[in-house]
Amino acid sequence: MLVTINGEQTILDDVRTIAGLINRLKLEGRIAVEVNLEIVPRSQFNQFVINDGDVIEIVRAIGGG
Repeated sequence: MLVTINGEQTILDDVRTIAGLINRLKLEGRIAVEVNLEIVPRSQFNQFVINDGDVIEIVRAIGGG
């Protein structure tokens, strides 16, 4: 399936959920995910299914002050 992640088209053959995508990208810490302009709550990462053509934005929170 072809999706867009942070502006780059990417083929995902082995990933079906947001949690799987985060694991594949080896992302840790505080992460926010938006799919097709809608924020996906962290509680739904394991169940939220990624579909062909989805536009996904992933951001990591960075502390500062």
